[in-house]
Amino acid sequence: MEHAPAWLINSFIYLSAAVIAVPLSKALGLGSIIGYLAAGMAIGPWGLGLVTNVEDILHFAEFGVVLMLFLVGLELEPRRLWSLRRPIFGWGTAQVLGCALLLTGVAIGFGIGWRIALVAGLGLALSSTAIALQAMRERNLLPTGSGQAAFSILLFQDVAAIPILALLPLLGLVSAQNEVQPAANHALEALKIVAVVAAIILGGRLLMRPLFRWIARSNTPEIFTASALLLVVGIAALMQGVGLSMALGAFLAGVLLAESEYRRELETDIEPFKGLLLGLFFIAVGMSIDFAVLRQSPGLMALIVLGFLTVKGLLIYALARLMKLPFQERPVFTLLLAQGGEFAFVVFQSAAVGHVLPAPTASLLIGAVAVSMLLSPLLLVAIDKLLLPRWARRGKVRLEEISEPQEAPIVIAGFGRYGQIIARLMLAQGIPCTVLDHDAEMIEAARRFGYRVFYGDASRLDLLRTAGAASARVLVVAVDDVEQSLKIVDLAHQHFPALQIVARARDVTHWNQLRDRGVMQVEREMFDSSLRSARSVLELLGHGAHEARQTAMRFRQHNLELFEKMYPHHQDRAKLIAVVKQGRQQLEEQMAQERAQRQRPQGWDR
Repeated sequence: MEHAPAWLINSFIYLSAAVIAVPLSKALGLGSIIGYLAAGMAIGPWGLGLVTNVEDILHFAEFGVVLMLFLVGLELEPRRLWSLRRPIFGWGTAQVLGCALLLTGVAIGFGIGWRIALVAGLGLALSSTAIALQAMRERNLLPTGSGQAAFSILLFQDVAAIPILALLPLLGLVSAQNEVQPAANHALEALKIVAVVAAIILGGRLLMRPLFRWIARSNTPEIFTASALLLVVGIAALMQGVGLSMALGAFLAGVLLAESEYRRELETDIEPFKGLLLGLFFIAVGMSIDFAVLRQSPGLMALIVLGFLTVKGLLIYALARLMKLPFQERPVFTLLLAQGGEFAFVVFQSAAVGHVLPAPTASLLIGAVAVSMLLSPLLLVAIDKLLLPRWARRGKVRLEEISEPQEAPIVIAGFGRYGQIIARLMLAQGIPCTVLDHDAEMIEAARRFGYRVFYGDASRLDLLRTAGAASARVLVVAVDDVEQSLKIVDLAHQHFPALQIVARARDVTHWNQLRDRGVMQVEREMFDSSLRSARSVLELLGHGAHEARQTAMRFRQHNLELFEKMYPHHQDRAKLIAVVKQGRQQLEEQMAQERAQRQRPQGWDR
């Protein structure tokens, strides 16, 4: 490979590192972000040294964050974004200013000059949009209250990065090379910014949709993809040209296209590029961790990381309480916003160039931000595995278990969507039921509607006996969990042999396991509702209601007969597949014959 171009070798290295590290990280339950960061550390200057041009890669990889914000914008219609204006500018302002002032005050308290303290506080107040949004997507948190709040604050941080960068020259040491610009220059810069934002908004309203409509008529998918990328690249270049956030511009363009008829196609086309470039961004962050600074001042680095995470965490947790977020969501919300962010790299690098920060201080702060970005996914895993399960149990309604012996001809284990229908039908017929369920919140809701449901785990023999299983005629096993269902059946067979069992099966495997235990009255939970939907589809296609019903009933009968043929062979996969194929072929042939008979003219057989 010595004659191969450098870009080809680097691409091979990045892809190899990602393909090895990310699946391994996910297999260990650590998530994809840690895999990317670990891959970057492994191939970077302080690992195997396979890649050295870290800064160039980081600038290129930031485009992954830009594409991600464009896709987030596509999911937000302008009306919905307008509805978020208060959390964006209210809670966002509180988080950025609050964290910046606290961190600045702490730094001044340690004897650091006010200029350095202020720049450090402003930079460390920002959070990683890339890691936060990726973590929320993996946990499906974006639609939740905490997800929307975190997104609003992150969006404000992108906006706040602009005045922070504009403030740096004013904080610089007054010298011939770094004089404060005249007011006229600032006014001109402000006019440029307003003009670019206005051009994006007006262009999105007037030009983008007709342009995509015209491109779509060419029926050339690759050109549509190219135009989507051109749009994002062009807007990013415009925003960077006037000193604004590229990601903010891309987000604005996405919002303007959120109501477009090409929204889904744009998402589909850009998603693969976003994923690859975002992965490259995390790899570049891993490579950018300066282990030399870490090795020279490990205690100071640990103090900075621990200090700013603690200060930010306390304020953000207080904000979460003021926002009345559910306490189970507060730890993840706090950690995602407490970490440092990619814009801090830009702030500290610009401060070093502008002589606001000494170069060693800037390197130390950049290293602290990178370490916090590395620690955040690890801490998220710890929260997921250790803290959230305990917190999930807090606040739950606690009920007394069933204690008074019951007598009813039917015992129903499980009062979910399946068990409720059975209980309602029995009660409508005047047949009393004893219902057991172990979901306290659901029981409270059922009791408000007048249902008599007892708290208890039906897989416990003592509670099943108290519910009257010894004298009941029928036990209905309607619990969701397969293992619990089988345990209840085993208990009933062993201790109440006269009790007849009707059970719900989640799938074919569960059906076979119940049949292995001698349960003959087994119903698959989705089977009949799916058949009714199939009847509706046939009727919408022009089949008569009677014909559709007969077709569905014949399919039902055939399916039940096929299950009986399959059951003796459910342990032999090869034989089972053969039986299924044969049954499917027989059904297709039978229905083809019936269609042919219906299509014959009257008197054909005479």
